[in-house]
Amino acid sequence: MPRARRSKKPDHLNLILAALEAQDEARVRAVLAPLHPADIARVLEGLSPENRPTVWHHVTVEQVGEVLLELPEAVRADLVPLLDDDTVVAAVRALDVDEIADLLPEFSDQIIAEVLFALDKQDRQRLDAVLSYPEDTAGGLMNIDAVTVRENITIDVVLRYLRRRGELPENTDNLFVVDRNDRLVGTLHVTKLLTASASTRVAQVMEREVVKFLALAPDRDVARAFEGYDLVSAPVVDAANRLLGRITIDDVVDVIRAQADRQVLAPAGLSEDEDIFAPVTRTTRKRALWLGINLVTAFVAAAVVGLFEESIEKVAVLAVMLPIVAGMGGNAGTQTLTVVVRGLAVGVITEANARRVLVKELLVGALNGLLWAVTVAAVILIWYQHYLVALALALSMVINLIFAAFSGVLIPVAVRRLGVDPAVASGVILTTITDVVGFFAFLGLATWFLL
Repeated sequence: MPRARRSKKPDHLNLILAALEAQDEARVRAVLAPLHPADIARVLEGLSPENRPTVWHHVTVEQVGEVLLELPEAVRADLVPLLDDDTVVAAVRALDVDEIADLLPEFSDQIIAEVLFALDKQDRQRLDAVLSYPEDTAGGLMNIDAVTVRENITIDVVLRYLRRRGELPENTDNLFVVDRNDRLVGTLHVTKLLTASASTRVAQVMEREVVKFLALAPDRDVARAFEGYDLVSAPVVDAANRLLGRITIDDVVDVIRAQADRQVLAPAGLSEDEDIFAPVTRTTRKRALWLGINLVTAFVAAAVVGLFEESIEKVAVLAVMLPIVAGMGGNAGTQTLTVVVRGLAVGVITEANARRVLVKELLVGALNGLLWAVTVAAVILIWYQHYLVALALALSMVINLIFAAFSGVLIPVAVRRLGVDPAVASGVILTTITDVVGFFAFLGLATWFLL
């Protein structure tokens, strides 16, 4: 029996582009209508700046707020001014408090004032609570919509209370059990609520061991805990263990995605919020600084080569071998650096075990250095029949790969201790060090052997 073919997912961006080319705005609306806000955001991000306003005009008020949340900051900054104040206020009011807190800094003072005026007193207090914490902390991620109960009441009372509420907040898998001073005592899982006898007291079925976060806990620690413990939601407390709110998995997914984007883009000096279709001058300006830094480091490496200009003039083959030294050292260092940066990010590598990681990477560097030193030396002997150049290249490769491993561990650890993201600064420093050490070792040894 033939296998059923999987239906191909429609390419919404191409459909929108075709509709725009045909100047068929009705078709644009038809393509957008069934899309999830995240899909609309991806379409907008993939359009050129001149086409975005046309499509943005057809996004419904009900979807505007959710779409704004999904857009990169650079794209969002260009689209927000196209909205009238009434649309912004209506769109924001449909969002949760923690989502409003994410968007509020993007708006003008006038719109912020209108949004605050449109919120009721309770929501304004909740918003103030979220905005009082930095964005990259548990408090900045939390929403003040936690459902709380007391431990001395019965399951029947809890169910009647929930029916009277009418609905539960999204991603509710636990109710939070607090005392009369709002201190967190435990959690009541929804499954226990549905399966326990109506006469059972909350204290009998609740969990007292709770994964919780202090309000100022870094968001990376929150993301790590959600991943490790398979959490759907978790409480946020203050120093006195009073319940402040809860964090849900949808917010943590955004954190994980942002961290992943940062790990990929930061080594190149790029931002995860950059608009791929931003004006040429804006993009050039942002990238110029990083290219300038790389140019400075290239001059440093060139200066080292310049010290041995006389040796290179006499033995031209030395210049041919330089890319091999730099390439092998840079690649070996990047391998170590990638492992260490990831280990620091997920908490596997700390100052307590960094020395052991260093020793292991040094041994790996030494063994790889010996392996490829023999290989390269053999190639040079066959190619140029010059055993002194082969010996210099082999020794310099061992030295450079060991030093690359050493630098690949120590640089990110040291950079992080200085409060800088290792993913941003480590790559440039490492490349400079491996180039300088490799060139100096190879040309220095070759000069010593040959001249």
